[in-house]
Amino acid sequence: MAADLNDLQAFMAVARAGGFREGARATAGSASALSEAIRRLETQLGVRLFN
Repeated sequence: MAADLNDLQAFMAVARAGGFREGARATAGSASALSEAIRRLETQLGVRLFN
């Protein structure tokens, strides 16, 4: 299954900002929405992306 573009963008926002809260501010979204997107990516890829 291919990763969703929105989930990849969420990953990039968190990585660039250095955290979920900061990523949420940068995207004008919520930390919980970013967390859910990262969880989906981790499930699809079978790896943990952040500590």
